[in-house]
Amino acid sequence: MKVSTIIVFFYSIVFNLSAANAFLAVSGRVTDASTNQPLSGAIIAIPELQFSTVSNQNGEYNLTRVPVRGRFLVEVRYIGYKTYTQSVDFASADSVNFSLEPSVIEVHEVVVTGTVSSANNRTNSTSVTTVSKDDLTSRAASNIIDAISHVPGVSQVTTGAAISKPVIRGLSSNRIVTLSNGVKQEGQQWGDEHGIEIDQYSAERVEILRGAASLLYGSDALGGVINIIDAVPPSPGQLRGELLSSYSTNNGLTGTSAMMQGNTNGFVWQGRGTYKNAFGYNTPEGRIPNTGFRETNLSGMIGLNKHWGYTHLSASGFTQKLGLPDFGKNDDGVYEDEEGNILTPGQIKSRDLLLPFQDVRHYKVALNNHILLNKGRLRSTLGFQNNQRRELEESVSDPSLFFDLKTYSYDFKYYFEENNGWQPVLGVAGAFQDSKNKAEELLIPDYDNEDFGAFGYIKKSWERTTINAGLRFDYRNISGIEMEEDGSAKFSNFNNNFSNLSGALGLTRDFNTNWNFKANIGSAFRAPNISELSSEGVHEGTNRFELGNTALKPERSLYGDMALEFHNKRVDLHFNVFNNYIGNYIYSRRLNDETQDVDGELVPLYRYVQDNANLYGLEAGLTLHPVSLFHFENSFSITRGRNTATKNDLPFMPAPVLRNELRIEPDLNMKSFSDAYFSVEFENVFKQTRIDEEFESPTGAYTLVNASIGTTLNPGKQPLRIYISANNLFDKAYVNHLSRLRYEGILNQGRNIAFGISFRFNSVK
Repeated sequence: MKVSTIIVFFYSIVFNLSAANAFLAVSGRVTDASTNQPLSGAIIAIPELQFSTVSNQNGEYNLTRVPVRGRFLVEVRYIGYKTYTQSVDFASADSVNFSLEPSVIEVHEVVVTGTVSSANNRTNSTSVTTVSKDDLTSRAASNIIDAISHVPGVSQVTTGAAISKPVIRGLSSNRIVTLSNGVKQEGQQWGDEHGIEIDQYSAERVEILRGAASLLYGSDALGGVINIIDAVPPSPGQLRGELLSSYSTNNGLTGTSAMMQGNTNGFVWQGRGTYKNAFGYNTPEGRIPNTGFRETNLSGMIGLNKHWGYTHLSASGFTQKLGLPDFGKNDDGVYEDEEGNILTPGQIKSRDLLLPFQDVRHYKVALNNHILLNKGRLRSTLGFQNNQRRELEESVSDPSLFFDLKTYSYDFKYYFEENNGWQPVLGVAGAFQDSKNKAEELLIPDYDNEDFGAFGYIKKSWERTTINAGLRFDYRNISGIEMEEDGSAKFSNFNNNFSNLSGALGLTRDFNTNWNFKANIGSAFRAPNISELSSEGVHEGTNRFELGNTALKPERSLYGDMALEFHNKRVDLHFNVFNNYIGNYIYSRRLNDETQDVDGELVPLYRYVQDNANLYGLEAGLTLHPVSLFHFENSFSITRGRNTATKNDLPFMPAPVLRNELRIEPDLNMKSFSDAYFSVEFENVFKQTRIDEEFESPTGAYTLVNASIGTTLNPGKQPLRIYISANNLFDKAYVNHLSRLRYEGILNQGRNIAFGISFRFNSVK
């Protein structure tokens, strides 16, 4: 009833307010700023309105059904040129021309993360990095987190090849918010062995916000945000599609995805299907049994793009079965099961999973609306998610553990009409959750959760300076339900309320066309999750009994970061520093060598406790493109974490990383080939000795050599992109500090060579 009331209230607002009822057709040309020659195939988009079109052979474009009222940011992109952005008031301009400057380094694109509306990243005070579709698909990656983990400040907690959880500046799980279709992903994020359950091929781009962001995203955005963004629908009369396929040699990973989307007089639609399959991955010491997976994804969208805005209804289904490596070696070094049966090479390399394995299903429906009113705009996102997680240990059909989580969410933002550079926004957001256990084993109780947040935000823009500020109030109520296991009481009823007031202040300053400065300070918070409050049992793969604490308080963060950037046609430099002080930091700790009897075995007992913590570090990058042939990209990132009460280092901090990549981009001057490249990357990971000795052991330094080669074939009007990408080219034996399997003596993947194709087409219906 609560969700239906919100929906009825929303539509009563929309249909009772006077919406804009007229539209324009805006046209113009896209040209080279130096030669004035037309640029054919340039993409002209209004991200805020989900409009896009492509310039013709004369550089001409036409945007139809553009609203009469309002000022919107227009983004113009063309390969080999600097992305151009311009704020346009369409009521006073029926023809807008764009002149693009050649640039071999493309930065400062339009972003939507960390700001309430689309903005040039140069004027966004938060640290946001964008990863494009080509970067996501041209790497030998098993999932979307693998594909973005090369971004400075970003790493991952892995469990084999299938499960990767993002880590941003040392924080993970419920301290990172993941968005897809504008909806906060909800899938039992508290578990280290729980991935994010999103189709890696569905993203047109991924935006990574490094740093606390509770002002816009509420609880859990203590460490950052990962925003997975779909492609903007094509212009009216356009049909667009893509086919992606790849094969990886290390674990036989095959991945294929097909997508079609179209626009008929403002009626937009999209459909995608993806299938992935892999067997156990290989290391320099041998193949690891039961680390394969199968994954199927289906998604679709229908909607309207009209003069009054847009409304899009999307639905998706993610299903994945993945093996859990739970096999030991005998005295001869051969893997065997619990009964002592030796696993054959065929079993180890089979695509059929052995017990134990996880069966994960995530279903999502989202309704995104952007309504243009006479005075201002109203945006909303309504979402429903059902996350089902089964762990099968003794039977392929009867799960030992089964979480069934349902989440209903809403997000409303009202944008006042811009006036003299002032952009005020008000918003409310919240969610209702219901989680049930549907198997005999209980790790957490059944629970209900309710979130509510309200915020005010304002941004003021001058010619070279922008300032933004905001204030937010959040409230959370979480109720655990009394439950029994095997006829004995295990969980008691509890009801906890948490609230918080967050604020932020940001500044950007362009000193000139090349130098830019950003700064951001504020506060953030995170309410304890259900595992921290009430877990009672052995977490998968940890070999420790964890006991929750219903007396936990919310984590409260005081943070600040600064960035200095330099950019011209040949050089891009950025230097970021950050400090995140977290009061009441929650972690598990063993007190007085406590143990717990689990089926006759004494297991270490860990309790959730709180202390103050401090995380700090830096990210730096230097990209050089002295001539068109060479592209030299370098980055370095380091994060330190300290428990200020115990004076110990925080556990599970990523090791410092230095990456150096030389990319050669020859101009073949051939009609049949274009955008050819060859790259070699040195990934230098330093040793990690700053550890919490109670949880972890140190890891040594290592260097991986990665390489890739690719080009675009042009047999006709539609290009075909092909690539070969190699990770760990020399089959280095290593273990990443954040690998959960390293405590089982299992190495990370050895040499992995991926072959892939990407075919995209556009046509006029």
